[in-house]
Amino acid sequence: MDRIVSNTGESSLLSTHKVLRNTYFLLGLTLAFSALTATLSTVYALPAPGLILMLIGFYGLMFLTYRLANCPAGILAAFAFTGFLGYSLGPILNSFLSAGMGDVIGLALGGTALVFFCCSAYLLTTRKDMSFLSGMMMAGFVVLLVAVVANIFLNIPALHLAISVLFILFSAGAILWETSNIIHGGETNYIRATVSLYVSLYNIFVSLLSLLGMSRNN
Repeated sequence: MDRIVSNTGESSLLSTHKVLRNTYFLLGLTLAFSALTATLSTVYALPAPGLILMLIGFYGLMFLTYRLANCPAGILAAFAFTGFLGYSLGPILNSFLSAGMGDVIGLALGGTALVFFCCSAYLLTTRKDMSFLSGMMMAGFVVLLVAVVANIFLNIPALHLAISVLFILFSAGAILWETSNIIHGGETNYIRATVSLYVSLYNIFVSLLSLLGMSRNN
């Protein structure tokens, strides 16, 4: 009986390591592809997708990726999703470059990488269960949603600043929660895990750009 329990535990651990390894590998590939589409969008000065197209592209491609997550086509959907978000970064990056704030882009990239590295290293080292964050994440999502909608009508700089800070905190929490979920076997699909981590990184990068841009202007 002890041998069966031991073999089951080892099999579960190997499966978890495989999901984590595949997640990081696919995340690296999608980040590279997203960087490529962002570069092309910036170089060719492609127009911003607009709110409606952005919402359709984001949620539509995310839904498609999750729907196909259990088959090989899910990988292509993940690349389509991350490539679209990379394209959407082009106009944002162009606005910073045209304002002579190219260094802000580098700082935002470095800050995003640092947050991801610290969160991942902490979880991989301690293997702490972060499932307790799920309730806080839901509450944070509701607060962010209300704040974003309110800022559309109010357009208050201080509120915009607060939203950027909240997005960074929320996304860092999402990285901790998702990584813990993979480590402890709660997430067994590396495509879904990749998309979740990518969205968190995207939000951190865009929020840092906003924060650093506002501080530079002030």
